[in-house]
Amino acid sequence: MLVAAAVCPCPPLLVPQVAAGAAPELDAARAACTDALGVLAAARPDLLVIVGPAEESGRGTYAEGTPGSFRGFGVDIDVRLGAERGARPQRALPSSLAVAAWLLERTGWSDAPIEGLGVGEPLEPERCIQAGRDIAARAERVALLVMGDASACRTLKAPGYLDARAAPFDASVARALGAADVAALKTLDVELARDLKASGRAPWQVLAGAAEDATLSGALLYEDAPYGVGYMVATWS
Repeated sequence: MLVAAAVCPCPPLLVPQVAAGAAPELDAARAACTDALGVLAAARPDLLVIVGPAEESGRGTYAEGTPGSFRGFGVDIDVRLGAERGARPQRALPSSLAVAAWLLERTGWSDAPIEGLGVGEPLEPERCIQAGRDIAARAERVALLVMGDASACRTLKAPGYLDARAAPFDASVARALGAADVAALKTLDVELARDLKASGRAPWQVLAGAAEDATLSGALLYEDAPYGVGYMVATWS
């Protein structure tokens, strides 16, 4: 059963070495992520599952010990999804889960075994929701770390250019995450999310499925749009 969740953005710029001189611009987001992970640790889960956007069209799982890297972003930093156990995994973490692994290493996570799930942008809401239900049934006390960004169309210089629909979309997501509103996340507009390049849509709907039978309260810890991209940090507990 889901006992806690943390929602964090997933730009590699969260890693200060990647952001370089712009690193201070995301200090507040990093601090909020640290607070959110503290809520997960306080829940004393038996299993932590990290969910984030990935390039595959469906779902891909990542075992504990899977490595990741930020070398593709010009910095010599390697991470690992928890402790290395058994055979070394053959594929690397997608960037969203690498950011999650960096956050967990930064906070010294050692509270529960970790697994990763990458979900592709085309994954239908029904499949996302069912994936969440399956995760919630994995252990008596399950925690989720949900990675994903809101719209990438908040300003003229944003990756997706300015779209007048972006700010209202992000506001609706912020309300849903802050209120732990499962129904609102389930009914997110898939086409609009795709138009606005909101990478968090599928991971948020996995969260909605996992939280169906849980009675959790939400808190929005951070919401801003640096670089024209919506970043949000929230906790459900």
